[in-house]
Amino acid sequence: MKELILNYTREDLEAIVKPKFRAKQICSWLYQKKVDSFEDMKNLPKDMREELNNKFTVNSMKIVSKQQSKDGSIKYLFQLHDNHTVETVLLLMRDTQYNEDGSIKHLPKYTICVSSQVGCKVGCAFCLTAKGGFIRDLSAGEIVEQVLQIYKDNNLEQNRRVNIVYMGMGEPLDNLQNLAQAVKIFSDLDCLSISPQRQTVSTSGLSSKIDKLAKMDLGINLAISLHAVDDKLREKLMPINKAYNIASIMDAVRNFPINLRKKVMFEYLVIKDVNDDITSAKKLVKLLNGIQAKVNLILFNPHEGGEFKRPDLIDVVAFQEYLLKKGVICTIRESKGLDISAACGQLREQNLAKGVGK
Repeated sequence: MKELILNYTREDLEAIVKPKFRAKQICSWLYQKKVDSFEDMKNLPKDMREELNNKFTVNSMKIVSKQQSKDGSIKYLFQLHDNHTVETVLLLMRDTQYNEDGSIKHLPKYTICVSSQVGCKVGCAFCLTAKGGFIRDLSAGEIVEQVLQIYKDNNLEQNRRVNIVYMGMGEPLDNLQNLAQAVKIFSDLDCLSISPQRQTVSTSGLSSKIDKLAKMDLGINLAISLHAVDDKLREKLMPINKAYNIASIMDAVRNFPINLRKKVMFEYLVIKDVNDDITSAKKLVKLLNGIQAKVNLILFNPHEGGEFKRPDLIDVVAFQEYLLKKGVICTIRESKGLDISAACGQLREQNLAKGVGK
């Protein structure tokens, strides 16, 4: 089987093709002109195109399903070369804004949530992805290709404001080397030119791997899926907490290099009658003492057959107001895609039931 050329950074390609300036040309064809074959790379010598085609492939996945929300969000299901499937979500964060004369004032802003694994080892009680267990890691190229396919499908241009969040299917720090490679490919000016400061790794809190990520000093942002303020509840929601308890996570976060203009994001999934009370808010403030933090409250998005319920907005607002009063920056994330299968794993499960993927 041919290898996916998207696994390679520009520097990697410079070691493969000679003269090395050809690597920049290849990246331009792949990431800026977004061609689907080596034959289309017209400024490369014919024998080089043939050699590349014999060794590599440009595409390894295809769109098998997509659902578009009325809010502009689009959820994709990609089928990989081995027929397994992963989900990726394009979130429209800000639509095009116009001046009074009809000229464009602001281009749209997007966030793309990418998957890093087929399935997941973490096994969170509230997550549908956990139902299928862990199958395999995605290669760096498979992480990159999710974004590239979405660029192609939506005719996104190189200069559009796009943020990458590694918070789709899988635990990104369980696939650390391929994650780091993908970060480098995304951020390369000759590739998609998405600055590391616009890339965020969302982790369930593998503290030892947060330390390893810190030592790589990739310049990316960190988000912690916390969801509970004491180990007993967090172990119920996230069994991984038995190996990486809250104290170890907080220690790792305190040592993580963060741009002075940035903050560590703490994702807090608010679940009705589970963690939506003011007592939990008080414990959270205490936990975050001394950390340059921002809390993102996420209203649980229910899925069929799940035991948890969506919280009442009045309780979430009270939670937020308590944190703000104590000086903790706190936002309520606007729910996206409530009218489609937006919860992670839903679209994959629906298609598995139809016999699509495995």
